[in-house]
Amino acid sequence: MSSAQTSALPLAALPLSRHAIDRDHAARSRPALFDELWEEPGTRVLPLWKGHALVTPESVPAATPAADGWSSPDAGRAALDLLPVDRVSAALIRVYLGRTTADAPGEPVGTAVVLEVLTDAAARELEPDEARWANLRTVATALTDRDAGLFTEALAIANWHASHTHCPRCGTPTVIEQAGWVRRCFEDGSEVFPRTDPAVIVTVLDDDDRLLLGSNAMWEQSRYSLLAGFVEPGESFESAVEREIFEEAGIRVVDARYKGSQPWPFPASVMIGMTARLAPGQHPSGLDPDGEEILELRWFSREELWEARGQIVLPGRSSIARALIEDWYGGPLDEPPSLP
Repeated sequence: MSSAQTSALPLAALPLSRHAIDRDHAARSRPALFDELWEEPGTRVLPLWKGHALVTPESVPAATPAADGWSSPDAGRAALDLLPVDRVSAALIRVYLGRTTADAPGEPVGTAVVLEVLTDAAARELEPDEARWANLRTVATALTDRDAGLFTEALAIANWHASHTHCPRCGTPTVIEQAGWVRRCFEDGSEVFPRTDPAVIVTVLDDDDRLLLGSNAMWEQSRYSLLAGFVEPGESFESAVEREIFEEAGIRVVDARYKGSQPWPFPASVMIGMTARLAPGQHPSGLDPDGEEILELRWFSREELWEARGQIVLPGRSSIARALIEDWYGGPLDEPPSLP
């Protein structure tokens, strides 16, 4: 059994799992919290517009997608542009994100950070240059632990608010409470809390330690990644692995094991990284893509994956899929594999 299957992924390999923020849960219940924060000179606002966060002017090269849609690893460090409270004129939603646990220029440990989701007009008034508004997928690996954690938290809670404007029980509009972390139904007073949808993503290996990759129907034909799927109600992660792989690839797997997890707020998931092996009696040639989600399946040795680098597109650097593949591969995918 490979060591990749028995060891956990380091957090440094999971860009969106990094954080340096104390979410300060106890403060959320204070009715006058935002008034208190607005009286603190050091409080900062993280503006969010259409899922994009404002970055400093110096960060634009690191936040600009390359030809493959992902930022270059050589583009340098990026930083969120956290603003004094008087810089933002209006917001659709306001959420207290917590207090920082890492120093940054002008923002010492303990700095309070508030998310403000902006209208189109407010965003254009604040910063009309769209290059300053960064996508988390492309900029994640260039951000510090603090900024990666803040951006991920902000996007996830903003996406939840966007999909929970009404009570799931009766359809009545909900009102925001608890500093943005609860929505309450006007009709019956019931509270709705943020939810995250768990999905398993799996490194499937055969007896020759080859990796199974699939091409999804929603992607261009040359893009390949690990197989993944949502965990169903009443299902364990391990059972979800066995079911999803059989549904999408037509093969049985065993020995499903946990490797690590990463939030994926696109719009509201947490990806559960797992490994599994081809079940005894199952032949690698028995692959049967479902034809709806998965159009093609291929086994790759490390050498074959390296040789195919100019022909296929692999997951971006911000994804747990990339980290899982590199964990199996034994290093960065832009370098040849280390042979025994």
